[in-house]
Amino acid sequence: MGENIKIAENLSSTIRLNDGVDMPLFGLGVWLLKGETAETAICHALKNGYKMLDTAQFYENETQVGRGLKLSGIDRKDIFFVTKVWYTSHGREGTDYIDLYLIHSPYGGKVLETYDTLLEFKSQGKIRSVGVSNFGIQHLEALEKAGRPLPSVNQIELHPFQRKEKIVKYCKEKGITVMGYSPLSKGKSLDKPMLSEMSAKYGKNVGQLMIRYSVQMGYITIPKSQNFDRIISNTDVFDWRISDEDMKVLNNSEEESCTWDPTVEPWIS
Repeated sequence: MGENIKIAENLSSTIRLNDGVDMPLFGLGVWLLKGETAETAICHALKNGYKMLDTAQFYENETQVGRGLKLSGIDRKDIFFVTKVWYTSHGREGTDYIDLYLIHSPYGGKVLETYDTLLEFKSQGKIRSVGVSNFGIQHLEALEKAGRPLPSVNQIELHPFQRKEKIVKYCKEKGITVMGYSPLSKGKSLDKPMLSEMSAKYGKNVGQLMIRYSVQMGYITIPKSQNFDRIISNTDVFDWRISDEDMKVLNNSEEESCTWDPTVEPWIS
C-alpha cells in the first residue's frame, strides 16, 4: 500500500484517502468551544479560508458547528466535517451526512459492531469516509484480522513531544492517513525555552512553530482556538519550513502526553 503522505501548501491543500475521498490537510479543532463563542469562532475561521471542522459527540457542540457554518454563509458542500462517535454510544446509531466519521476510541467494546454500522451508513451515502481515533497498532490489526476494510484515517495525539512513531509508521505502511490532534499540546509545552529559541530563528511564535512541525511531518493538522487573531495566525505555517537540523531536534525531544492515551489499551471487539 505504501506511504500516504502529503505536506499542506495552503488552507485548500487536500490528500486523497484510501477510499478515494479528498480530505483537507488543515482545519479547525473545536474541542471545548461552546455556545455562541463556538458559532462565531467557527464562522470566522470559515470566512478566512478554513475548509475543515473537527468535532465529536463528546464535545457537545455539533449543533454549534452547524450554526457556525450557517452563519458564515458558506455552502455545506465546500466544508469538510469530521465528527466522532463516543464509546458510550457504540453499537447501531443513526447519523446525518458526515464527510468523515471516526470511532472516538477503542474503549467500551462493540467496536466491530460500530465500525460495521458506519460502513453501512457509508454505503447509504450518509457518510463519505470512515475512520478511527486513538487506535493503536493492535486495534488496527484486529480490524484487519476480522476482515474489515482498513480505516481511511487514524486520528491520534501528535506534536513534537508525543510522536507515536510506531503507530505513524504502521499507518503509513498500510495507507491509513494520519491525523494529529492537540498539535499545540494543549498549551502544556509552549513555555519550553527550546521552542522559544527555535521559533525566534524563524520570526514566528511558538504556536506557529509547533503547527508547522505537524504540517511538515505530513499530518492532517487541526489546531484549536476561539481567539479570532490566533485563528488567523495559526495559518501562517505554509510558506516557510523548519530546517532539517531543527526537525531532528524536535523529533528527538523527550516525550510527554498532554491527554489520555487509549492507543495502549487492549483490543475489545
